[in-house]
Amino acid sequence: MTALLKKEISSFFSSVTGYLVISVFLITTGLFLWVIPGEFNILYGGYSTLEPLFYLAPWIYLFLVPAVTMRLFADEKRSGTLELLLVRPLTTYQIIWAKYLSAVIVIFLSLIPTFLYFFSVYSLGNPVGNIDTGGTWGSYIGLFLLAAVYAAIGIFASSVTDNQVIAFILAILLSFFFYTGFESIASIPAFHSFQNAIISLGIDQHYSSISRGVVDSRDLLYFSSVIALFIIITKTVLDSRQWR
Repeated sequence: MTALLKKEISSFFSSVTGYLVISVFLITTGLFLWVIPGEFNILYGGYSTLEPLFYLAPWIYLFLVPAVTMRLFADEKRSGTLELLLVRPLTTYQIIWAKYLSAVIVIFLSLIPTFLYFFSVYSLGNPVGNIDTGGTWGSYIGLFLLAAVYAAIGIFASSVTDNQVIAFILAILLSFFFYTGFESIASIPAFHSFQNAIISLGIDQHYSSISRGVVDSRDLLYFSSVIALFIIITKTVLDSRQWR
C-alpha cells in the first residue's frame, strides 16, 4: 500500500496536476483576499480575520478536489490497468485508501502556504495578534475535513466511469449537494418538521460548527462517517466490476 501511495503522489507531481491545483488555489485565494477590492479583501475589511478565506475555500475546492480525484480510477479503467491493479497482492480497501490518501496529501499541501495569510493577519492586527486564533485553527481543521470529504466523493465518482470529464462533473454535483443541498431540501415546507435533522446531514453545518473554534466529537464523527461511506461504496463498485 505504501508503494502505491508513493506512486500516486509521484504521479501528481510528475505531471502538472499537483502543481496546477496548488497554484490555482493559492492564486485565486490570494487575489480575492489581498488584491481585488471587495467584501473578501482583508485589507478593506477593517478586521484582522481570515473568515473570507474560509468562506471562499469550500467553493474553490468544489472544483479543484474533483480535478485531483477524477483520474484516480477513471484513467485506470480507460487504459485497462485497473484489472492488473486489482490482482496485485493488495486488498481493494488498500488500493482505495492509497489513492484516497494521495489526493488528501495534495490537498493538504495546497493549504500549508495559506498559513502565511494567518501570520500576515496576525502581524497586521492592532494590537499585533488581535485575531481569533482558536477560531482560525478550528476553521483550518474544518476546511481540511471538508476537502477530505470532497476527495472521498471524488474517488467514488472516478470509480463509476472510465471518463475523467464525467467523473469530474459527477464529483462536483455530489460535493455541491452534500455542501448545500440538504439545506435546500430542509427549506421545503413539507419537511419543516425535520428541518434540523435534514440540515445536519449536510457538510456546511458541521464545517461552520468547527469554524467557531470548538472541535466537537459529533462533527468529527460526521466527517469520518461520510468519508467511510464513500470509501465503502467505492469498494462495492470495484468489487462488482471484478465479478462481471
